[in-house]
Amino acid sequence: MEPKNFLFVSIDGLIGDIVWQISKEGHNVKYSVDSKEDKEVADGFVEKTDNWEKEVDWADIIVFDDVLGQGTKAQKLREQGKLVIGGTPYTDRLEDDRAFGQEELKKFGVPIIPYRDFTSFEEAITFVRENPCKYVIKPSGEAQNIKGLLFIGEEDDGRDVIQVLNDYNKAWAKKISLFQLQKRISGVEVAVGAFFNGKEFLYPINVNFEHKKLFPGDLGPSTGEMGTSMFWSGPNKIFNSTLKKFESKLAEEHYVGYIDINCIVNSHGIYPLEWTARFGYPTICIQQEGMITPIGEFFYNLASGNKINFKIKNGFQIGVRIVVPPFPFKDPETFNVKSKDSVIFFKKPVEGVHIEDVKKINSEWLVTGTSGVVLIVCGTGQTMKQAQNQVYGRIKNILIPHMYYRTDIGDRWFDDGDKLNTWGYLREV
Repeated sequence: MEPKNFLFVSIDGLIGDIVWQISKEGHNVKYSVDSKEDKEVADGFVEKTDNWEKEVDWADIIVFDDVLGQGTKAQKLREQGKLVIGGTPYTDRLEDDRAFGQEELKKFGVPIIPYRDFTSFEEAITFVRENPCKYVIKPSGEAQNIKGLLFIGEEDDGRDVIQVLNDYNKAWAKKISLFQLQKRISGVEVAVGAFFNGKEFLYPINVNFEHKKLFPGDLGPSTGEMGTSMFWSGPNKIFNSTLKKFESKLAEEHYVGYIDINCIVNSHGIYPLEWTARFGYPTICIQQEGMITPIGEFFYNLASGNKINFKIKNGFQIGVRIVVPPFPFKDPETFNVKSKDSVIFFKKPVEGVHIEDVKKINSEWLVTGTSGVVLIVCGTGQTMKQAQNQVYGRIKNILIPHMYYRTDIGDRWFDDGDKLNTWGYLREV
């Protein structure tokens, strides 16, 4: 494909790695990051712009990397005849408004887990006392981006949830204006996602397993993500029971991009937890690692509405996040003392490395941003064990002061995969 002009528009600098990958394929790129704290992300790797709207005429294709109002911008540009990857006000709302997302699932005939929205912590505490059970606390709106606030209850009488609600009432009442209590259901957590070209889903789909807790063995606080394992597949029972039911609605919306739904499944059924109506992070970086079709070419065909079956690697893909203090917590002082501008050192050239909050100065890679999320290191293999061996072999050649990461990404597959296959959910249909 002839080189194209790609304009990437980001709120928090999430998609810098894909911008870099597409530039390495020979395309022209310009990258806009709105957040002041994240302005340096990807500096030295790609060309930046401070005013993306002035670059619209230059661009052959425009890519938005988030929800939170980005869908409105994408829709307007699409209506003007531009090739755009991005959402719509409707698809943004599927993710941003948890209750709306759940009600839409119910409307399209997908069973949902009982939930209730609250604007008052005191009211929620009273509700749990009167209805003792295991619950999951899920902030809505912008607060849901603070992943450490997600809390999964363990106690049958809900007393741990009550304790956390009390803590949030003291510390977060002003920032969390809306949150959800969802009944906790036991089973396997698994997500299915697919790319949509404005008219229909493209195949294969993606089946992925997120690892959200900070420490191996799913211990410690919740994080945005510590790593993901995945594989590509034809349409299966989970996909057909959830996302596939929204194909006509997404076509009506002219949605273009990736859309994913995270579920709990057990022997009784499939229960969606939440939407991701955009690229996932680090999901898209791991997916790129598993694609044979160049991602710039794929994005252009996606935005053009072309029906393509893109080429992928067989087997499994794993991505492991390497992080530094104070992740997963926000503490600017600790970040500036321990991590800011730390040098990323490679003992030898390493493949499969994807950047997150990184900049490059005079060929040196340095930690930047504020989050403490530095790299995603990927591995692939015909088996999950082969993918694990490759990714952890690569990580051994990377040195960053105070770096840490999970050593068990992919382990979930060996038990969860057996259950999903026994229940028939992964069978291609």
